[in-house]
Order: sequence, then C-alpha cells, then structure tokens
Amino acid sequence: MDSLLAYWSPQELIANGMILLHLVGALIVGIAIGYERTYHGRAAGMRTYALVCIASTALTVVNAYPDRWYGGLAANTIMADATRVIQGIMTGIGFLGAGVIMKEGFTVRGLSTAASIWMTAVIGVLIGIGFYGAALFAAFLAVSIMSGFRWLELLLPHQHWIHLSLTYRREHIPSEAQICTQVGEHGFVVADWSYELSGDGQKFEYHLVLQTLHAGNLNQLAENLARSPELVGFRLSPAKN
Repeated sequence: MDSLLAYWSPQELIANGMILLHLVGALIVGIAIGYERTYHGRAAGMRTYALVCIASTALTVVNAYPDRWYGGLAANTIMADATRVIQGIMTGIGFLGAGVIMKEGFTVRGLSTAASIWMTAVIGVLIGIGFYGAALFAAFLAVSIMSGFRWLELLLPHQHWIHLSLTYRREHIPSEAQICTQVGEHGFVVADWSYELSGDGQKFEYHLVLQTLHAGNLNQLAENLARSPELVGFRLSPAKN
C-alpha cells in the first residue's frame, strides 16, 4: 500500500503539477501554430500540431524529475537508463504512425490519426514512469483536441483549396480571363494554372488550383459549369496538402 501511495505523495503531485503547466503551454503554442496551417488549408492543422507539441513537451519535461520517476521509489537504486527505452518506443511508434498516412487524389489523410498514435505512446510512457496525474491530464487534452478541435477548425475562418479540371473541344477554348471571371463570380480566385492537350489533339484541358474562404459556393460553381455548352467535362476536387 505504501508503494501505491508514493505515486500520490505531495512531492509527486508537485512534479505532476509542474508538468501540467508545461503541457498547457504546449497546447497554446500548438493551437497558435496549427491555426496558421489550418487557415491556409493544409492537412496538418490545429489538432496535429497541438498533439505533437504536447507529446514533445511531455517527453522533454519528465527528464527534469528523474528522482520522482516510479513514485520516487527508485531514486536510491541502480536502474537501467529509461530514456533509451523511451527513444526506442518513439522510434517504433513513428513507423506505425507513418503507416496510417495516406494520399487520396489531391488530399492527404491520416495526419491527425498518426499524431494521436504518437500521443498515446507518450501517455503510456508517462504512466510507465509513474506520472499518473500528468498522464490523465494529457489523455484529457488528447481526447478534447481530437473531438472538439474538428468543429473549431470548421468554425474559424480559413482558406479552402480546390482543384478544377476543365475539358474543352479544341475549336472552342475560352480565354483565361473568361475562366477567371466565371469562377470569380462564385468567390474563387485562380492560384495556379496548368494545361494539357489530349484526345489525339482534339481536346484541351485547363487544370486550375482555386482558393476561397467560402467552400459553400462549390455547388453553385459546379451547377454553373454544368450549364456551359462548350464544356466537354470538368472535375472539382477539394484538396489539402
């Protein structure tokens, strides 16, 4: 019983409290940096940056309290270097996290899942060395970030990137100015262009990257394009990278 109580001793709680303060600071920094990425429509946004920042902070700050590891019971005993074990765990989890990141078309998926796997491993390390208070708080932050920040990212203003492919018959190719005007009527700005000649030289394709703050106009743009008689085909694909 004394061994179990050692994990909740006043000295242990003080160490946990200091770790919690560091984790809160990491959360704030992760949110600030992640929102900049979210605003510009990148796949790695607030959730990914917050989780990575918290996890990195947790692994760093625990090294300031080696005498409080394992409830302080191992402070006066000879023990193996636990930091080597932590390094091995993080390396292995890194490979596991990379396996869940996938690229589908123009969109990258799985970054937040990979970050959450890494964060879970960090929480496991905190539990392993006896910082139960910090581990519980880190778990609470992780769940809150994964469940709540998705809605926060949607509510906050941010840029949306759209890939648009337009296919015309070679004898009916509109100018770039006409296309810019057409998409501009729905709140889109052309950020990049590329061109392709296909169908044995009979079809000409514009490949555009569009940027907007109002993704809700995507349906209106699609309906407008569908009514264009000179347009042979088109493809609209929301993208994050």
